[in-house]
Amino acid sequence: MLFLACVVILAAYGVVCVYSASSYNAEVLYGDKLYFFKKQVVGFLLGTACMVAVSFFDYRRLVRLRYPALALSLLLLALVFVPGLGKSNYGATRWIGFGSFTVQPSEIAKFGFILFTAGYVSKNPARMRTMKGVLPVLGGGLSICLLIMLEPNMSVTMCVGALMIGMIVLSGASFRTLSAICIPVLLAVPALILAEPYRLNRLSAFLDPWASPKEEGYQLIQSLYALGNGGLFGVGLFQSRQKYRFLPFAESDFILSIIGEETGFIGILLLFSMIGVVVWRGFRIAKSCENLYGYLLVSGIILVFAIQSALNALVVSGSIPPTGLPLPLISAGNTSLIVTMTGMGLVYNVSRHNDG
Repeated sequence: MLFLACVVILAAYGVVCVYSASSYNAEVLYGDKLYFFKKQVVGFLLGTACMVAVSFFDYRRLVRLRYPALALSLLLLALVFVPGLGKSNYGATRWIGFGSFTVQPSEIAKFGFILFTAGYVSKNPARMRTMKGVLPVLGGGLSICLLIMLEPNMSVTMCVGALMIGMIVLSGASFRTLSAICIPVLLAVPALILAEPYRLNRLSAFLDPWASPKEEGYQLIQSLYALGNGGLFGVGLFQSRQKYRFLPFAESDFILSIIGEETGFIGILLLFSMIGVVVWRGFRIAKSCENLYGYLLVSGIILVFAIQSALNALVVSGSIPPTGLPLPLISAGNTSLIVTMTGMGLVYNVSRHNDG
């Protein structure tokens, strides 16, 4: 129960943080300071319902959904590019929807890939020792990465790529196979950066944000202002100054900056201590799992949660180039919140069967 309690507390805390970070911006843009807050409450309630719903059946039945999960992920990602269905914002087309109802397929695709890989590997673990056996996992992961990159969304592409390699490692692939995969992937990273001017601009802003303080470097500078202003104990909950439209995406990708400003280093330390508990308990559940399918399912869900949390923290602190990646369970965004809480419900499901 400690695992679920931490997940619910983090998600509930995220609702509070979204209100604090978005209230002014929401009032200016929509005339309702509760606009993002109300959406996050709906996401929290639906996420909690989904988390409970997936906790009380035999998770091993999901192995039959391995191919449908991958197919649905690819289909949803492809629908982003269909005129009338795809929704664009800030030069990227990352959502599908009708009217005000939108879904971000990349969030679903991450967990679809986990379901596929866990099911595929568990059916015949020995085949993962050969490159031929690894190819379906590699092909599925790279297909998802390609569609996400075309949106474009480099940050989620990196997240899925890291997840793919992590799942292959956990599946028992040989060192030779891993080398054959990782070396081309590492060589592709600088090529992808050079292929798009905006990625080079972001890299330049990371190396020296003060060289373009009103353009590419602006967001990182404002994030650092927020963290610096927070100091050790913060300026107080709801008292952030940077949320008054100084820091872009304050309620989503850079919500950690607002949390740091309002609660200080101690607040961030406590937040990541709780995230650490979720990750630690999750991997403990995976380690004690009775079968390979449950082990890979839990490991993948916890791995993507840990990767995304770490990348978000590194971005807002200026430790890696700026990328648009939400802090799971905390940032505004119903698709991310609902899918993440559903995944955590599956982790708890596996733990219940382990106990039984």
